[in-house]
Amino acid sequence: QVQLVESGGGLVQAGGSLRLSCAASGSFFSINAMGWYRQAPGKQRELVATITRGGSTNYADSVEGRFTITRENAKNTAYLQMNSLKPEDTAVYYCDAGIAAFTRAYDQWGQGTQVTVSS
Repeated sequence: QVQLVESGGGLVQAGGSLRLSCAASGSFFSINAMGWYRQAPGKQRELVATITRGGSTNYADSVEGRFTITRENAKNTAYLQMNSLKPEDTAVYYCDAGIAAFTRAYDQWGQGTQVTVSS
């Protein structure tokens, strides 16, 4: 079984920065695309950013230019650098990874990490 462990969330003032990490562990052949999603209270989960194994990225319009997604394939880890944070960025942030196991492929989610931006 594969586990994703997120870290780096917390409380920050508007205009500040945070860096989230998502580390995958367990038994698998490789990790394909990885992504960050977020869910604010009373709202649906939404895509924040994704990155392919080769490094191609995609961002939600609301975070374009402020957030940067990167990954280290050798460490099976993805990062989300969040700058110029706004109160509307407050949410639980979840990591997702496309797992290529030896007999099947599937999506694995992390447990989430809280990000709170105060005004």
